[in-house]
Amino acid sequence: MAQTALAQHLIGGEFLGGADKERENPARPGEVAVRYPSGTAADADAAISAAGDAQPAWAGLPAPARGAVLLRAAEILRSRQTEIAGDLVREEGKTIAEATGEVGRAIGVFQFFGAAGWSATGATYDSALADTTVRTNREPLGVVGLITPWNFPIAIPAWKTAPALISGNSVVIKPAELTPMSVTHLARALQEAGLPAGVFNVVHGPGRVVGQSLAEDRRVAGLSFTGSTAVGLGLQTTLNARRARAQLEMGGKNAVLVLDDADPRRAAAVVAAGAFSLTGQACTATSRVYVTPGIRDAFLKELAEAAARFTPGDGLDPATSMGVVVSRPQLEQDAAAVEAAVSAGATLHHGTGIPDGLGFGPVVATDLEHGSPLASEEIFGPIVAVIDVDDYESGLAAVNDTPYGLTAGICTTSLAYATDFAARVQAGVVKVNRPTSGLDLHVPFGGIKESSSNTFREQGHTATQFYTWEKTVYVGIDR
Repeated sequence: MAQTALAQHLIGGEFLGGADKERENPARPGEVAVRYPSGTAADADAAISAAGDAQPAWAGLPAPARGAVLLRAAEILRSRQTEIAGDLVREEGKTIAEATGEVGRAIGVFQFFGAAGWSATGATYDSALADTTVRTNREPLGVVGLITPWNFPIAIPAWKTAPALISGNSVVIKPAELTPMSVTHLARALQEAGLPAGVFNVVHGPGRVVGQSLAEDRRVAGLSFTGSTAVGLGLQTTLNARRARAQLEMGGKNAVLVLDDADPRRAAAVVAAGAFSLTGQACTATSRVYVTPGIRDAFLKELAEAAARFTPGDGLDPATSMGVVVSRPQLEQDAAAVEAAVSAGATLHHGTGIPDGLGFGPVVATDLEHGSPLASEEIFGPIVAVIDVDDYESGLAAVNDTPYGLTAGICTTSLAYATDFAARVQAGVVKVNRPTSGLDLHVPFGGIKESSSNTFREQGHTATQFYTWEKTVYVGIDR
């Protein structure tokens, strides 16, 4: 049995807080994976104060010097990738291969933004006035708050933290209570890389206490949140009331349209990867599939065979092809959704919807109406609803008929259909013959409609736009 890890607050450069809470390994009931403190509003206040004190000096460093800290942190993370991945599996439940890849993603993000310290962030313009130059500067917001989810417990904190820091901000982050250890590893790497005390602060605890404190405190100039739509919209109301900047990435009900001209085996592989990898616990996961008549039977046969290759188990076993569900409440939500669909007349083309411990195998449900709960509500599990459509146009309409707009995909060999779909689908990310989940770190990411505040994109160079404001400077030259 692995030694129990310890996560603490990081406030003003000091690790603090007694470990009064426990998180069990979801694959091994009774095994405590990590102990951590439950933070208070006072802890959040102290962290915000420390961040405010440290931010001016950090912003005053040249950007390449700030980038050097991120690059050193990336190398520290790389030296500990195996250890961090193991702790991530023990607290979240995904497979060791998925966890190792996620830590690699965090490393890549820190490398990307570390190198960005050498990139110019302003611009120069020709002025309409004689003997005048015009330039723009991008300046940090100041103190920013970050609220991150449990499903990518080191990757999402990294892709929010790195652009915030390279832009000259200080950070207070509230990680998910289910996964406190992954952010602790991030904090240790930054501290050992030479980040000044107070620039990066961690406060563990419930969202209604710590998260709400970040949203309400006027010293926090902006807040970036990833989580449920209901919570995100509530935070946005609080932030808007005090004119603070908000960045929200929220829920999704992502669809793939499979057309007659697609290869059934390839389409099934694309859908299975998007629906069942990461135990379906990704905001970008495929949960709806619309299929045209000519390919339906062949596609369903191939999808059932692909689903059978995902068997839930202990993520620390390298042979495990699918991790367990993160928690008992999430498992109950998955099972209840399938049971309700079957009661309403759905057919399970693959899977049973019956849990085995915290294991929950892939489910492929058919004979559903487009508006049924399983086909319209975010479940966050390895469940996909396959629904018949008559043709491309009716399929596209069904894909768009949702309050969400995060990712969407199409499986086709037709360039015409692929091009038209990319132009007309209502989603922030479009995948053609690729799983809806999986993102490059150097390109923008974000949704539309109720999946996002649709204000600032995450990842890539555009990520720094949320963490900075633009100042225009005119300089007159007297001759």
